[in-house]
Amino acid sequence: MAEHADRITRGRSTGGTGRRAPPRPKGRQVEPAALEEVRALLGAAPRSRDFLLDHLHRLQDRFGHLSARHLAALAHELRLAQAEVFEVASFYAHFDLVMEGEAPPPPLTVRICDGISCELAGAGTLAEAVGAAVPSGVRVLRAPCMGACDRAPAAAVGHRSIAPATPDMVAAALSGAPEDAVPPSSLLAAYRAAGGYRLLEDCLQGRRTAEDVIAILEDGALRGMGGAGFPTGRKWHFVRSGPAPRMMAVNADEGEPGTFKDRHFLLTDPHRVLEGMLVAAWAVGAGQVVFYLRDEYPDCRAVLERELAAVEAAGLSRHASVRLVRGAGAYICGEESAMLESIEGRRPLPRHKPPFPAQSGLFGRPTLINNVETLYWVRDVVERGPSWWAAQGRNGAKGLRAYSVSGRVREPGVKIVPAGTTLNELVAEHCGGMAQGHRLKAYLPGGASGGLLPASMADLPLDFGVLEPHGCFVGSGAVVVLSDRDDLRQVALNLLRFFADESCGQCTPCRVGTEKAVTLIEKAPGEHALLEDLARVMTDASICGLGQAAMNPVRAILRHFPEALS
Repeated sequence: MAEHADRITRGRSTGGTGRRAPPRPKGRQVEPAALEEVRALLGAAPRSRDFLLDHLHRLQDRFGHLSARHLAALAHELRLAQAEVFEVASFYAHFDLVMEGEAPPPPLTVRICDGISCELAGAGTLAEAVGAAVPSGVRVLRAPCMGACDRAPAAAVGHRSIAPATPDMVAAALSGAPEDAVPPSSLLAAYRAAGGYRLLEDCLQGRRTAEDVIAILEDGALRGMGGAGFPTGRKWHFVRSGPAPRMMAVNADEGEPGTFKDRHFLLTDPHRVLEGMLVAAWAVGAGQVVFYLRDEYPDCRAVLERELAAVEAAGLSRHASVRLVRGAGAYICGEESAMLESIEGRRPLPRHKPPFPAQSGLFGRPTLINNVETLYWVRDVVERGPSWWAAQGRNGAKGLRAYSVSGRVREPGVKIVPAGTTLNELVAEHCGGMAQGHRLKAYLPGGASGGLLPASMADLPLDFGVLEPHGCFVGSGAVVVLSDRDDLRQVALNLLRFFADESCGQCTPCRVGTEKAVTLIEKAPGEHALLEDLARVMTDASICGLGQAAMNPVRAILRHFPEALS
């Protein structure tokens, strides 16, 4: 009886009133000091969930990491559960989470690219040399493709890109040597003097109709250049037919290893891209545009911030507000629905389709999503006409394409050539031939996920619909050239490790399958049937293109170079 009474009264106040003591707060509490620091850092910025990624960048840039106390304060300020903030912050490679009792990372980070092109150019040796020479307070990490494949090997010291990188150049950057600055003056005046934004003004002032512009794009057969190749005019028509309000998103998160054309366009001719974007927003009736840019491109971000401000000041974006969103190091955000989740402030896991973004995209609204290169060509196609565009191709293809060429060629870079150009034509006519002492053995026609073809198939046109019967696709036009000096087993491992690291983890076939594939090639040579079976499961059962295409290079090597995996 006494024990029963003790259990009843345990935890009550000792004042004899019989009232239960106030419950103690559970979970991580918000520190007033941390909350004040977060509020001061955010200033007048919106406190909505879709600005979560922006706010996380503010914290990472200011403090060098994301502490648990600041994340708890940020969740309180945004009125989100702490789990919702932590699950987003923990997803991205460019955020450093520091929990209670953990030491923060060193003040400065050097990242060495281990993308396939950089690996061919000696990134492993570079990483070892830099790691052995860096001073205290600096950490060295391997990182996925940085979009500087034509200047491999690439590195980044903090947010400063170095390509091609050497140990001495990295050391100079660490010592504070000045970097190349973004040109201080806007490029807007020069672009307008050459006829830029005339098309947009014609659209805004009623001299062109949306129906006419969309029809021109359909007649000219302009296709999406981000990888899928969906007809641009048809996509615009679908979105325009949806209920208002409608949205638009620009996908500039080109993380496919071997791809760097978006960076080229944004640095050399950004207003041609921006005009295409603003014409697209007008044509589909989108009042809000989000420009999603990968974090590995700080130089592009500086240019865009300046040029978008100039465009707004000139009244050219009066029909649509434009917001620049900075990614945080996640390849999966190149998948359109994962990008939308990222913009909305959620963990960027690909959505199940249907519905497609044109039906239910950003914030559940009909959303037009276009790639940078697609928008780059809009002005030329509309102003010069569909017949001009259709006549530009080669070998039965239509239009022009920007191929990102890297690997064993004399002159890598972005090559703007007729669509349908073959690998042999591309190398001989635009890349100065193979690099000295190298003979063509194979090539990736569409980056890491586009498969692999042998030298005997280098006369196939690099265009949509041509390579698919051979288990490959041209995708975003990332062409990586391999030679007789390259080990295809190591190429396969490099690509598979990339996919294993970048898998979002949502679906088991991709999350487990990519790791299993790496293990099989490393430790069980000759298990060709098992690799084929694994590839079939991943292709059939993965939610998005990452898992569905991850085994394409392996399947191609098994088909054309089986001895490499024996």
